[in-house]
Amino acid sequence: MSVQASFALRSRNPDVLTCIANLSNDEVFTPPEFANRMLDTLAEVWAADNGGADLWADKTVRFLDPCTKSGVFLREITSRLTKGLAAKIPDLEERVDHIMTRQVFGIGITHLTSLLARRSLYCSKHAKGKHSVAKSFANDSGNIWFERIEHAWIDDRCEYCGASKKTLNRGGGLETHAYAFIHTDDIKIRVTELVWRRYAV
Repeated sequence: MSVQASFALRSRNPDVLTCIANLSNDEVFTPPEFANRMLDTLAEVWAADNGGADLWADKTVRFLDPCTKSGVFLREITSRLTKGLAAKIPDLEERVDHIMTRQVFGIGITHLTSLLARRSLYCSKHAKGKHSVAKSFANDSGNIWFERIEHAWIDDRCEYCGASKKTLNRGGGLETHAYAFIHTDDIKIRVTELVWRRYAV
C-alpha cells in the first residue's frame, strides 16, 4: 500500500450503520442521514407545540422505537440528548446512563436486530456487560426488548398481520417475523408490559 493511500484510509472513520446491508425485505435499515432528518423534523414540531422548547434538553421525555433494527434512531436520539442535557446533568457518565436507562427504549423485530440495536446503542450486545456505556441496567437486554412472538394462525393467515402460514410457519429454529408491537389485542397494554416494566427496574 502506498504512503498516500495509507494516509487517506487513516483519516476516514465511516459510520458502520451506513455500511451494512439489509437482512431481508422486511428488515430494511434506515440510513443515519435519513434518521437525522426525521429527528430534525420531530424537534421542530416539538418546539412549535411547546413554546419553542428544545426537545433534546428535556430529561423527562421518553422515546420508543417500536420496530428497531439497527438502533440508528435510538443512537441518534441518545447523541442529541447527550449534547442537549449537558447543562442539566453535567457529569457525562451520569448523563449517558440517565438517557439510556430512563429515556430511550426499543422493541427489536428479531433476535439478531435486537442484538444489533444494543450494540449500536450500548456499544455492547449485553446492556450490563463490561463494555456497555450504560452502567445501571439489571439485565442484559437493557431497554431494547425482544421476545419471540408467534403468529396467531386462523386458517392460513395470521389474525394480526395477515402473514401467510405457508411462508412463515417454519418451525422454532427460524425467525417468525411476528412483531410484538402489532401482535396484540391492546397496544397500550403491550407497550406498558414491554417498556414501563423495564423503566421500573
